[in-house]
Amino acid sequence: MNSNYTTPAETRIGHVHLKVADLDRALAFYCDLLGFELTTTYGENAAFISAGGYHHHIGLNTWHSKGGTPPPHNSTGLYHTAILYPTRKDLAKILQRLKDENYPITGASDHGVSEAIYLDDPDGNGVELYRDRPREEWDYSEDGSIKMVTQPLDLQDLLSELK
Repeated sequence: MNSNYTTPAETRIGHVHLKVADLDRALAFYCDLLGFELTTTYGENAAFISAGGYHHHIGLNTWHSKGGTPPPHNSTGLYHTAILYPTRKDLAKILQRLKDENYPITGASDHGVSEAIYLDDPDGNGVELYRDRPREEWDYSEDGSIKMVTQPLDLQDLLSELK
């Protein structure tokens, strides 16, 4: 397909809607652990949650998945939901919260343009908690493309933001 159309630069992903097996368990993860706020429910089978009063950043439902199992590891579907934190200190705060609650982290990476912590929600959906570095700190190739890397993230250095 040949097209001259370009998505407007102001376009953002508005929300993600996840199928979950147990709504209460999902709300405990996203609200009680990660700190999202419940904005509305749809009966006993769906809920919308947000940060900062937005109508919803994440929808959770059991309409077709109540009591279900996670999809097979080697299948198509959502790889992860990425939650962007406004500052490095905010990312450090959620890391400390995960540590305090003994919630398992599956990885932590420095991508050059961002710093990221990876974990799975109770339904096996991948979750990335990250912060972007300021654009002036990004590295570019000669052709203008962004240089991204995957290096280990120094979690102790990140936690030093809390001192």
